[in-house]
Amino acid sequence: MKINGSHTFAAPTEVIWPMLLDPHILASVMPGCEKLEQVADNEYQGILKIKVGPVQGDFNGNILLSDIQSPESYAIAVDGKGAPGFVKGNGRLRLESDGASTILHYEGDAQVGGRLASVGQRLLDTSAKAIIRQSLEGLEAQIAARMNGDGEVGADTAAATPPPPSQTEFALGVARHMVKDALADEDQAELIRKVIIATGGLFILYILLDWFAGLIAKKVARKLK
Repeated sequence: MKINGSHTFAAPTEVIWPMLLDPHILASVMPGCEKLEQVADNEYQGILKIKVGPVQGDFNGNILLSDIQSPESYAIAVDGKGAPGFVKGNGRLRLESDGASTILHYEGDAQVGGRLASVGQRLLDTSAKAIIRQSLEGLEAQIAARMNGDGEVGADTAAATPPPPSQTEFALGVARHMVKDALADEDQAELIRKVIIATGGLFILYILLDWFAGLIAKKVARKLK
């Protein structure tokens, strides 16, 4: 399973880089992350509760950072296992300055086994994308909480931490992304057009049935007189 993409944050690199190394922040933005703590230099351990289709359970994982090029990039290796199966992956994160903003580029390759692999490649891909997207959205909220209106770091960097997505919110995100990924833009437009036509047709049918029922009621009433 290959993953790659990018995301733009409205903050400079010097604000985002330390956040990508902070286990407390990363744990707070990742859906289902129950614990993430540093156990050695550039090494972390954590527990991730995940649900992919009918398969759910806890993963105990080890995360190792290497080839750290501060404040620009690092390589990451993930090794997690639990009752649902196992996940092993390698990837890289890279920050690119873009004026007052920063572009985060990410890429990786993961192997999945056990019951988790039985849900199918498409659902796995969609769930992985949902985790990444929701994590990036959570990190974006963290960054916004640390920046003031002028785009500078606020005095209170210990601002309230937005809660990570719940399992329900994550599941809804997976469903939303599945629909979006399954339909091309033109297909979505066509689907919307068909829904509007169908809704209009049902409305007209309702009016006709109501008129017909009223007509019959009047005939019955005249016969009863």
